[in-house]
Amino acid sequence: MRKSKLIVIVGLLALAAAACGSSSPKTTSHPRTTSSSTTKPTVVVKTSTIKPYGTVLVNTAGHALYVFAPDKATKVTCTGGCAKIWPPLALPSDAKTKATGAVKASLLESDPNPSGGRVVTYNHWPLYAYVADTKPGVAHGQGLKLSGGYWYLMSPAGAVIKSKKSSSSSSGYRY
Repeated sequence: MRKSKLIVIVGLLALAAAACGSSSPKTTSHPRTTSSSTTKPTVVVKTSTIKPYGTVLVNTAGHALYVFAPDKATKVTCTGGCAKIWPPLALPSDAKTKATGAVKASLLESDPNPSGGRVVTYNHWPLYAYVADTKPGVAHGQGLKLSGGYWYLMSPAGAVIKSKKSSSSSSGYRY
């Protein structure tokens, strides 16, 4: 009796092992696997309110996006060491852009990056993050003169926001 129980258990284990082995090819050809591999990655540009500047463009993580005045629209000039401090919003070759919030999809494009790949642009301005903006809702780079030029936030209307953060809320310096 004991021997027959052992044979039944061994038989069931062998059957279970065979069933597991035969299902793995079916799993790799499952339609979900195929569809997820054909889904393009997406670079999202959205909006957020950052005081005292109002509604500005931000990346997926909610970090402010800036434009670099020397870029003069459509030309990426922040490369090398500059790009380590101000990383461009890169668009991988297989990715697409997505506008959410008040972002206008018609203003969202990309331009070649001299360092390789493409950079997401808004109203023809290449977009960058700033490494000192370590959390969403801050814009420490606004109005800074670094890496050979001024850095500004971008409004969802496509306008460069040139106001500087002031030490007093009553005075707003614009240039």
